[in-house]
Amino acid sequence: MEAEQLIKRLKSLRNEKSLEGMARFGINTANAFGISMVELRKIAKECGKNQALAEDLWQAAYHETRILASMIAENKKITSGLMDNWVKDFDSWDVCDQCCSNLFRYTALAYDKSIAWTSSNHEFTKRAGFTLMACLATGDKKADDDKFLQFFPLMLKHANDERNYVRKAVNWALRQTGKRSHFLRSEALKCIDELLKNKNKTAQWIAKDALRELNNEKIIKRIKR
Repeated sequence: MEAEQLIKRLKSLRNEKSLEGMARFGINTANAFGISMVELRKIAKECGKNQALAEDLWQAAYHETRILASMIAENKKITSGLMDNWVKDFDSWDVCDQCCSNLFRYTALAYDKSIAWTSSNHEFTKRAGFTLMACLATGDKKADDDKFLQFFPLMLKHANDERNYVRKAVNWALRQTGKRSHFLRSEALKCIDELLKNKNKTAQWIAKDALRELNNEKIIKRIKR
């Protein structure tokens, strides 16, 4: 299937009501069609894995073509340069999160990029760093817990960033890392203690919200190791 054919199909599925709903959730709809994730996943299944098509869809620069690209790209063919180029194009939190969960977390560079991107001044690139941490914490089942210890100093360092999509990603990374194991929960609680000493209101919010979840008895019981 060619990119032009797919784009034509996506345009035919444009849904104005869905676009209004997306906008209410803070999604950038400037180049969007309002297509549901269910429909996009159906189309992705039809396409199968296809790196060349994924790159063409990304270059088309529509909201849905970029999410679709993240679904059909081949993780073993993803280079460092491509990851950096795509992350620079992020202009909406959901494109960022979909790329991290559908594709980037499966690459060999996932841990390196999660760390490197947190130093970016670009809001969605920085979000991608912490989102990737959250995705790795939940998805990389075979990794040793020690691999996640390197994330906590970065959470502490960037907890003062008041930009909405960054602070929420730091909080997400902290919660998901803490829920990975009892050991990492204890490390996350240490991180939270440090954040609570920080007078910055964003750091305080990140800490208190994460603490509420990590101290929830139902959450603790779900931790398997």
